[in-house]
Amino acid sequence: MGVLDGVRIVEIAGIGPGPFCGMLLADMGAEVILVERAGKGGDMLDLGKHAIVNRGKQSIALDLKDPDAIEAVLRLIEGADALIEGMRPGVMERLGLGPDVCLARNPRLVYGRMTGWGQHGPLAQAAGHDLNYIALSGALWFSGEAGQPPMAPPTLVGDLGGGALYLAMGILAGIINASTNGVGQVVDAAIVDGSANLMNLLLSAHSAGQQPLERGRGLLDGAHWARTYACADGLFVSVQALEPQFNALLFSKLGLGDDPDFKSPYDPRQWGPLRKRLEAVFASQPRQHWIDLLEGTDACFAPVLTPAEALDHPHMVERGVYSRTDGVLQAAPAPRFSTTPSAAGKVPVRGEHSTSILRKAGLSEEQIQRLI
Repeated sequence: MGVLDGVRIVEIAGIGPGPFCGMLLADMGAEVILVERAGKGGDMLDLGKHAIVNRGKQSIALDLKDPDAIEAVLRLIEGADALIEGMRPGVMERLGLGPDVCLARNPRLVYGRMTGWGQHGPLAQAAGHDLNYIALSGALWFSGEAGQPPMAPPTLVGDLGGGALYLAMGILAGIINASTNGVGQVVDAAIVDGSANLMNLLLSAHSAGQQPLERGRGLLDGAHWARTYACADGLFVSVQALEPQFNALLFSKLGLGDDPDFKSPYDPRQWGPLRKRLEAVFASQPRQHWIDLLEGTDACFAPVLTPAEALDHPHMVERGVYSRTDGVLQAAPAPRFSTTPSAAGKVPVRGEHSTSILRKAGLSEEQIQRLI
């Protein structure tokens, strides 16, 4: 019984941020009906038990080129609170499942549309992926070292941060609104919009003169106390001791508290030379040495772990952040609710729930047999 118990979502199968949004809602207790392609899907869609984004969903397999299958989806939509789709603009309309048709069948429906470029604009019909969207929005610019090509963690900033999370927020806001006035609407969740919106915190720092547009020159990406460093064993650690009391503690623990060079931590002219000094310090010992010295203190430190290493870290273990379920490494639902906790359900087999879903939608046994 999660916090979204009683909420029903119809998700048209896709890849990337749309399915991830559906997973978030399923984790929180929503009934998510995943409409998948009949038969065997393409490599990007057919991940079997490894499709973590499908956990907790019910799967129905239909041929959406069949008018009867489209009618079956519309029957499902009649009883749904929201729909998730991630097609290029116009594809759902051509299928006969566009917003006008769906809202005519269910006026309170929240129609969630997930794209990279958005539903309109000069690039709306162009192909693209996460890296392209965050490049155009400006969100990629600060990712990487000065003088080097920008690089961001794959999918996290765009598909998931600027895409799936904004779509989930929009859908839930739309459902709340529809619950008060009975009127649904279309949620246009574009990764270029969401990833640009994520920049507002950095843009505040830029406007205040703390984050120049040159990479490696700002408080958050240029200072020696806000970096990752290589250790003697080739592993890495991170420090981001932004406030004076924290970077003073960091330098003290590193044996540099009395070094005059480290007395002006906010002077950008000193950052380059002091980075070199800290590179030599951290490279002098293996990662575990720095964990023993700094972890758990106010030096604002953490080792850089792989997800497999994070699985076994004591803090992550106590909180149950990662698990191996059915042999698949995955992260637990987030955020956490005190009264209605979320739960990670099993990944369904393609079409596993086709018969039961169609029966609930009121189709006859003859109609069901024809569709499946």
